[in-house]
Amino acid sequence: MEIPCGLLTRSKKPVPLKSISVAVSIHEFVADVSATLDYKNEETDPVEAFFVFPMDEDSAVYSFQALVDGKRIVAEIQEKQQAQKDYENAISQGQQAFLLEQDSSSGDIFSCSVGNLPAGQKAAVTLSYVQELSLEADGAVRFVLPAILNPRYPLQGSAVACNITSEIPRVAGKELPYTFSVTANVCSAHGIEKVQSNCPLSPLQYLEDDKSVAQVSLAEGHHFDRDVEILVYYREVNTPSVSVELAQADAKPGSLMGDPAMMVSFYPSIPESQGEITGEFIFLMDRSGSMSSPVHSKGDGQLRIDSAKETLLLLLKSLPLGCFFNIYGFGSSFESFFPESVAYTQQSMEEAMKRVKDLRANLGGTEILEPLKNIYSKVCRPGYPRQLFVFTDGEVSNTRQVIAEVQRHNKDHRCFSFGIGEGASTSLIKGIARAAGGTAEFITGKDRMQPKALRSLKRALQPVVQDISLTWTLPPGLEATLLSPAPTLIFQGQRLIIYAQLKGTNTSKEAAGEVCLQYTLQGAGFQNTVPFCLDPKADDKLTIHRLAAKALIQTLDGNLEDGAEEKKKVVDISLQSGVISSHTAYIAINKELNQPIQGPLTRRDIPLPFPYLGAASFTHSLRGGRSPYRMLCCSAPPRDYSSPYPADGGIFKSAGSLFKKKMAAKSGVSQARHLQMAFPQNSPRLMAAEHAVARDTSPPESPLLQLVSLQKADGSWELDEALASLLGVSVQTALAALPDQSKDIPYWATILAVLWMHKSSWDQREEWELLERKAVAWIQSQSDSSLGECIKAANALLKSSVDPAVFGL
Repeated sequence: MEIPCGLLTRSKKPVPLKSISVAVSIHEFVADVSATLDYKNEETDPVEAFFVFPMDEDSAVYSFQALVDGKRIVAEIQEKQQAQKDYENAISQGQQAFLLEQDSSSGDIFSCSVGNLPAGQKAAVTLSYVQELSLEADGAVRFVLPAILNPRYPLQGSAVACNITSEIPRVAGKELPYTFSVTANVCSAHGIEKVQSNCPLSPLQYLEDDKSVAQVSLAEGHHFDRDVEILVYYREVNTPSVSVELAQADAKPGSLMGDPAMMVSFYPSIPESQGEITGEFIFLMDRSGSMSSPVHSKGDGQLRIDSAKETLLLLLKSLPLGCFFNIYGFGSSFESFFPESVAYTQQSMEEAMKRVKDLRANLGGTEILEPLKNIYSKVCRPGYPRQLFVFTDGEVSNTRQVIAEVQRHNKDHRCFSFGIGEGASTSLIKGIARAAGGTAEFITGKDRMQPKALRSLKRALQPVVQDISLTWTLPPGLEATLLSPAPTLIFQGQRLIIYAQLKGTNTSKEAAGEVCLQYTLQGAGFQNTVPFCLDPKADDKLTIHRLAAKALIQTLDGNLEDGAEEKKKVVDISLQSGVISSHTAYIAINKELNQPIQGPLTRRDIPLPFPYLGAASFTHSLRGGRSPYRMLCCSAPPRDYSSPYPADGGIFKSAGSLFKKKMAAKSGVSQARHLQMAFPQNSPRLMAAEHAVARDTSPPESPLLQLVSLQKADGSWELDEALASLLGVSVQTALAALPDQSKDIPYWATILAVLWMHKSSWDQREEWELLERKAVAWIQSQSDSSLGECIKAANALLKSSVDPAVFGL
């Protein structure tokens, strides 16, 4: 059946969703969120409204209810198939019903169905969830309200032609017929220093004199062109703590909800390592068409593929001598730089750098599973632990399969993942990092990919923390049982959160306990001990219990391979806690209707904003998906889009102006080549488009990147015209300033390069810190007594004042 093209508002089809209002309560590093969707049926017949929306993968949805004609209808959680059956039965009988479910393929996609909304009636649907907030490198607590849901790329040859995201109508953010508002209340006993966002906010209002409570709102006019990110800066964030929460009043003692639950927060202070570990470093880079879109939602600035290439160059230069490495690119197919990982030498590094500079986003769709299988098929090298870095904009439809594949090989490697751009799948990015003991990072708004990638590389270079254990000291009659997985990895600067169940009884209100985190590093033992009061606090929202239940569900789902026993456990935990899972759903039926709703039921799919149009969505639209492109091509005559190739060039004619504006301005030659591969019979038209847009889109290298490109694998530099030009002097001037004319020239050049980084790129220090470490180690290996004199002369030449302590003096 052909679905009409065009914006819903322009085609005169009413949209029953009128507004989305979100209330956020942030307490320390936990957020409690209530999102209310206001509906009104302005048609003459009853409608069924279907709304698909993104949500952070770590969200624990615990409540769903509707308000109709002043009557509150509270949903109950059921096994998903039963809930779907009850919903269909209810609307077929003319009853009003509401259904909330998580997509089976990905933990960050939800759908809300409102069945049988009578003509003229209003309904307000509210869902509530809690989530643990991440801690940024600068100490900010990060809350994200997803607004962008990219279409998940369907696998080639898949029996399922489309999925839930490809069936969503898309319109320009400014054209959405519903409004959006967000209000956030922030609370911290340590005081709130400031609140920032990637979106315009109202002025921050402090509600207490000690600045422990504050309120902020999203400014009016949000255009759904980006996820809403709120960064909260407290006066103090690195304080270990234990929170104990009372059990649910009507729950059976001994059950998940029937005993007190504890949340333990550690901030392990890992000593600076004496040297780095060597290893095998594999970089898996998304080269699908969507990587030719800008990193930033406004459509300006650096393209994702260009940012990724710059990041790869920095990572390559930062690797230690003696390691092994390889680089993979993936899309609809995949390729690697080398058949097997190779030793990191000057020659292999130069070859890899040359190939990185030639990378394009020209490999079609986003199919990450096959390259992962290829990587895992290679035997790990003894003594060289494998570290996998995955960069993707996260638009895949087989998320659970990918996570399961990583999980199967988690004993052989660590995985560090990076979600690029708005709408990257939190389920995929967080899931693969969690499955293989790494960390996940997201690059959105004004974020730069490079510092986040280098931060992860520093973690990968840390010696492995071993013998991690938890020891509880509790009064007689009490014991603690872990609800989240036992910690197996600890990284410097990373918060570690553990959930536990407190079993047994103790009548003393003054009772206290302590928990001790113990571990060894390079043969030395360390421990962090946190004392706490055993007087549980009441929380009607049972926040800690819900978060613990979510942690349990994620752990079991990560191991789930159609196992009936594991599925039963997930369903049981979900039903106990009220936290939704991929196997459960919330359903509410308005049983107070006096008579069934009459008339034909019309389905109305609520539109979402489309992201910036990249090659992947363009190609997907040509293959038949309901993508942003199809929504825009309303001038094209109706046709059967189920065919993989258009029978004629009509779609290219109708798309001409869009192709030039969106593709030529940002994507360059590679887009046309990508489409040429997908549609060979339209090659002449595509080649003409290629010639029309052909130009070099690679941005000029920054001075820092130019300097980095000149560094050798061992950490040194040569004094040539390129380096001298960056330093702002001539080669002759630089040589004349050398105190000892018999001195090794690379020694002098390397000192100059290090001083230049300190003087000219201090604000990008995270990006060159590892490069500097290699350079200083190389200088120190030369064991020269004239180092102090050379540093003094170099400072004078560059008009800088860098402390000699940088070089270990």
